[in-house]
Amino acid sequence: MLLEVKTQPWSHGVGAFHRSQDVHRLTPLDKVEFPRFRFVALAAKRSPKRLKYSAPRFSKEDGLLYVEADPSGTDSWKLEPVADLLKEGAVGVIPTDTVYAIVCHLRSHSAIERLRRIKDIEASKPLSILCRSLRDIDTYTTGFPCGIGQGQTNIFRAVKHCLPGPYTFILTASKELPKQCTRYGTTTAKYASRKNVGVRMPDDAICKAILQMMDAPLIATSVKSPKENEWMLDPITIADVYGPEGLDFVVDGGVRVADPSTVVDMTGRTPKIIRQGKGPKQPWMVSESDTDFAINGENGLIPYAT
Repeated sequence: MLLEVKTQPWSHGVGAFHRSQDVHRLTPLDKVEFPRFRFVALAAKRSPKRLKYSAPRFSKEDGLLYVEADPSGTDSWKLEPVADLLKEGAVGVIPTDTVYAIVCHLRSHSAIERLRRIKDIEASKPLSILCRSLRDIDTYTTGFPCGIGQGQTNIFRAVKHCLPGPYTFILTASKELPKQCTRYGTTTAKYASRKNVGVRMPDDAICKAILQMMDAPLIATSVKSPKENEWMLDPITIADVYGPEGLDFVVDGGVRVADPSTVVDMTGRTPKIIRQGKGPKQPWMVSESDTDFAINGENGLIPYAT
C-alpha cells in the first residue's frame, strides 16, 4: 500500500518566524498551529522493484542515487545532482537516443577504472565518448575528412546532417584525448596507446541536458546483461544488476528499445558501416560485408558503442 500525504497550504519564513497571510505580520514560530496531516491509503499495483525506486523522485538505495526524469527533458533541473556527481568522479547510467549507457567523466582516471571494472572491459578495449557539440569532436579527434575527391560528397557537411543522432563515428584520436581512457587496474598499470575513438552526439533530451551541464565529454559504454550479453533496456533492472557492482546513480528515462547506434568507420578512404543500427545508411556510406571482421577487428569498438 502507498500512502499519499495531503496538507492544507501554509508557508513558513526564514528562522523562527512565520508570516501570516491574513494579518501580514511576523508571528513566533512556536505559537503557530500547524495543520494536521491527512493520510489516504492507495492500492499499489506497481511491482515492488519499481516502488523501491519510484518514490520519491530522488531516492538513495544502498548508496545508489535513482533519478526519474521525463523523457522530454522538461524537468532537467533534476539532473543537476547527476552532473555534480559526474564532475566528482561518479560512475552511473544515463539514457541515450539508442540504449542506456554507463558513463563517467572523461578526465576522471579513477572513474574510468571503476567503469571498466563494473562492465568488465579489458584494458585493450577502447571506449566511446559522448560529446556535447562538434567542437568537442574537433578537440578530442583529428576531425572528419573533408571529402574524397573533386565532385564527391563533402563528408563533414554530410555528417552535420546526422548529428545529433544515432551514429557512432570512429575517428582518429587527437593528443587531447587522455591516454588514461584505456588505463585499467592500479595506478602502476601501463597506459595503452589509443589511435581511434568512437564519438557520439545522442539526440536524447535527457542525455543532452546532462552533457550541457558538463565541462568535458563523457566516457561511455553500452549496458548489457553480464550473463546473456543482451541489451538491458529497463533502468529498474539495470539498477538491480549493476547497482551492487558499484554504480553511483541511475537516471530513469523510461524503457528503451534494443536498437543500438549505427557504427561508421571514418578512418579509411571511404566511410564504412561496420554495424548497422538505428541510424539509416546514408548515400555517402558503404556497407561492411564481413561483419565478423568488423566486430573482432583491430578497432575493437563495436561491443562498447551505444
